[in-house]
Amino acid sequence: MAALPEEIARAPLRTFRTRALAGRYTQPAVQLHRLREQGRVRRAARGLHYAVPEGVTASWRPSLEALAAGVATALYGERVPVLMHLSAARLHGTTPRALARAVVAVPDQHPVLTLEDRDGAQVVFVERDTDALDAQLVGTDLGSALVTGPEQTLLDLARRPDLLRLPGEAWEAVRGLWPRCDEDLLEELAGRQRGRSALRRARQVQQGAHAGGRR
Repeated sequence: MAALPEEIARAPLRTFRTRALAGRYTQPAVQLHRLREQGRVRRAARGLHYAVPEGVTASWRPSLEALAAGVATALYGERVPVLMHLSAARLHGTTPRALARAVVAVPDQHPVLTLEDRDGAQVVFVERDTDALDAQLVGTDLGSALVTGPEQTLLDLARRPDLLRLPGEAWEAVRGLWPRCDEDLLEELAGRQRGRSALRRARQVQQGAHAGGRR
């Protein structure tokens, strides 16, 4: 089988825009249809595809968080988008339940994107100064993606617990993240990002949970 085109093989997080193939093919859509028929790429959303890793089963799908990072990277560039909020909490292991929506911080607002490789899944974009976020590289099944660190994630959850209309999960993630956070860094980030009220709410939730555990 022929090798994948370089524009696909080297795409960050294996995800690329259809128009990236315009310089190679006069009819990119025809070539992509062939690759989809071969099971080598899948359509993520209109104008966006991802390459399927070799050796996986036909039923394989990347995690929602990985694909959200992939499509956001294809739209905004490598190392620009940052997975945040409950998506970051998922990757930090404090939100065990799989979610139907992923959250990505990007420099400019973008409409909610409905994914086509799974039912009902969406990517929610939040406009943020991504350079100012405390983020780290975390491995996903499509490659390494930027994810907010525990402290940044906790503050974002406390600032907007209703972002995905899952406040219970948001506060549960706050409680799970608190023990692994550096309180000095929490204070620093809260001061720099006007998040002191969010930190105060998070501390109250944590103290309430701790007090409840002692009764």
